[in-house]
Amino acid sequence: MLEFAEKSTLHPSSMTPADLDRLRACGFSDKDLLDIVHITAYFNYINRVADAVGIGTASEFGRKVELRRRVIVWWSELIRVFAQR
Repeated sequence: MLEFAEKSTLHPSSMTPADLDRLRACGFSDKDLLDIVHITAYFNYINRVADAVGIGTASEFGRKVELRRRVIVWWSELIRVFAQR
């Protein structure tokens, strides 16, 4: 799942049906795939918004670190939930 998210983030035009088929082979449903795509796209979007409004400045560093920590915790929980399916 993480390889799919990384590829769709870094090389979205190179995505093929085979990328989805690999996730299906791991047991993900079509609804799961849509969730993965939406979540990945949302994080890509919100990171660009954060960059555009300057959240990366030194005065915001502490909040950015906390936000990234929360994102990591959230992703870990999401992966745990999917792994249980």
